[in-house]
Amino acid sequence: MWEIIRKNQRKSLFLLIGMGIVLILLGFVIGSSFDPEAGGFAGIILALVLYFILLIVAFSSGKSIMLRMSNAREVGPDDYPQLYNVVEEMRLAAGMPSMPKVYVIDDSSPNAFAAGMNPNKSVVAVTTGLLNMMTRDELQGVVAHEISHILNRDIRYMTLATVMVGTVAILSQIYLRSMMFGGGRRGGGGSGKNKGNAIMVIVALIFAILAPIAIQLLYFAVSRKREYLADASAARLTRFPEGLASALEKISNSTADLKVADKSMAPMYIANPLKPKGKRMRNLSSTHPPLDERIRILRSMGKNHSYSGYQQAYQAVTKSKQGIVPNSALTTS
Repeated sequence: MWEIIRKNQRKSLFLLIGMGIVLILLGFVIGSSFDPEAGGFAGIILALVLYFILLIVAFSSGKSIMLRMSNAREVGPDDYPQLYNVVEEMRLAAGMPSMPKVYVIDDSSPNAFAAGMNPNKSVVAVTTGLLNMMTRDELQGVVAHEISHILNRDIRYMTLATVMVGTVAILSQIYLRSMMFGGGRRGGGGSGKNKGNAIMVIVALIFAILAPIAIQLLYFAVSRKREYLADASAARLTRFPEGLASALEKISNSTADLKVADKSMAPMYIANPLKPKGKRMRNLSSTHPPLDERIRILRSMGKNHSYSGYQQAYQAVTKSKQGIVPNSALTTS
């Protein structure tokens, strides 16, 4: 388990460095389009200041903001005894140092998410639709999946990456809107300096359009892998892969719409809640692996609920030679 956490942290670091480079380049080209001589440095400073402001907000209030956006309310053992008991069971099975706070979202769509920067201060939130639909084994599978996200430090990465994605999107929108309202007149005239400035404006426009797309593709690529790994960890914690597989099957067949669905929150849920109204959730998302595939992998594990069992099932279903679980974790599992 610790090797998985370390590998996650290394991947997160490399990804965040890559995102940081995109952010700095965006700040540089935007600043240079305003002033080719000194604007690049000013643009980098602006980008970093905006990023650190959003980062402070995310670290200090990110969990609270997510819960408010989801209209989640905290519940105790007397309110939902089975849910509370399942969360406590999975917390003990995972060896978490403290009990996550339990939240419920009053919504008929079956879904769940976890939040918190570390296992000491975390929450698990589920919808009433999920509670009404699931058996105890299925609920245990869903909760184990969310506990795994906390344990694997996925939430910290998702928070940092979301802030980076948001910063790039804000900078791009500021620049594109400034060009719409008069900024496009810069770079006119026939002098060499103005021609050079006009070229920089075109480069900045292209970068402002492409940067948010590139950084989201990076974000989605890694967040999809984390869903597989959370499924593997959940199967290991519950020792019953069928529980999570059956839960995902019910979720995928649901046509209920999550009223509080939000683009920034979508990657946090066990299944992407953003879908055409009244349609099923099955295989619609770029933020999550196909639900059908996740279900087939879990059911292909049979009674082998270890990491190696998931690895073998993953490779068989996806026809991939490259596994999803680190080799050292396979040895110790």
